[in-house]
Amino acid sequence: MASETTSSKKRLSSDERRALILTAAIAVFGAKGYVGTTTDDIARAAGVSQPYVVRLFGTKEQLFLAALDETLRLLFEAFARAADAGVDDEIEARMGHEYVGLLNVRGLHQSLSHAFLLGAHPVIGPRARDGFARVWEYLRELGFSADRAQGFLAQGMMINTMIGLRLADDSDADPRITDLFAACFPTEKATVLALAPRVDEPW
Repeated sequence: MASETTSSKKRLSSDERRALILTAAIAVFGAKGYVGTTTDDIARAAGVSQPYVVRLFGTKEQLFLAALDETLRLLFEAFARAADAGVDDEIEARMGHEYVGLLNVRGLHQSLSHAFLLGAHPVIGPRARDGFARVWEYLRELGFSADRAQGFLAQGMMINTMIGLRLADDSDADPRITDLFAACFPTEKATVLALAPRVDEPW
């Protein structure tokens, strides 16, 4: 029977359990997508019971929305850390560094990609569109030109694609992938290879 605590000696608060489930949800949704994930998958990953997940979040749809909100919160926090150092010619490099650092949150990049492919969903689509538009708005308010913002977003989507494809396994074996990693991560390659999910990992 699944335990709803991480330790028999310490019971987690409801906020801690919520955070634990959201972390698991981001990882599992990132690996399996919205359609391929069940609340039972997320409960097992979080080490809690499936009825508890449903009691706390409701439907899978509501849980996905909560996970999307959390990924966007973490994304904007990361961008803010870069912007706090000043809006200058180096801000894109700092923001890119922070974005790569979000690989520490398993599944975050893939979950964003999944959300951005659900535009036809009547509930998730509007929330995903709003999230994407908020990122654009944030860049423009920082002073990015339209071309500069477009380039930054394009590079971010390329990173998401590489992470989702789990290309890290082939970074040294396939010269095409080696070249791609060198172009996209000239100073971050070691970090990406250390944190990126692998083909044989479930999430």
